[in-house]
Amino acid sequence: MSVFNRVRPIAALACGLMLSASFALQAASFEEGKDYVTVAGITEAQKPVLREFFSYNCPHCYKQEPLMDLTVQLLGKDVAFERTPVGAGRPAWELSQLAYYVAQKLKMTQQTHGAIFKQIHEKGEQFTAPEQVKAFFVAQGAKVDDVDAAMNSVDAKFTLMNYDSQAELAGIKGVPSLLVNGRYMLTSTAHTPEELAALVKFLAAK
Repeated sequence: MSVFNRVRPIAALACGLMLSASFALQAASFEEGKDYVTVAGITEAQKPVLREFFSYNCPHCYKQEPLMDLTVQLLGKDVAFERTPVGAGRPAWELSQLAYYVAQKLKMTQQTHGAIFKQIHEKGEQFTAPEQVKAFFVAQGAKVDDVDAAMNSVDAKFTLMNYDSQAELAGIKGVPSLLVNGRYMLTSTAHTPEELAALVKFLAAK
């Protein structure tokens, strides 16, 4: 074995130890009441999981998207990531809930998630009627019959009710809100992606 090949594993090990030490230092600084609170919360089907409560209509959610994207990348396969759209009794927000459901049902979320945010916050075009939700997905390449079936299904009504139930049980006061393992609500998202990922991993391991 060459000297180079002997050194490379040692360097990798040292790097791993430095990252572990960095995480340990961050974890030691996390405090309940400061960085997170324990809530009655919801029962999650899988753990560990980070759940984002959001609305496409919320400007703060739109601005937080780059932070969330980078954080989810850093979490990798260690922590699942789920979203719950919040309606808050507002017609436009409830239509955005429907849009999220349709995207999930048609397996178009990756394609349409950013597009819906841009339509609302960059073009100033909120959904004001179900027909607009339908038109949006048809424009994205979905078949009319598939969109109609998704929007008018019994499952759609049940899922939207479940979105609202999750937000109510989690005690959501505003969006965006981040919940780990259904129990730990982050009280601040004013972190770098690295700090936020460390906090999520710390709570996911509790």
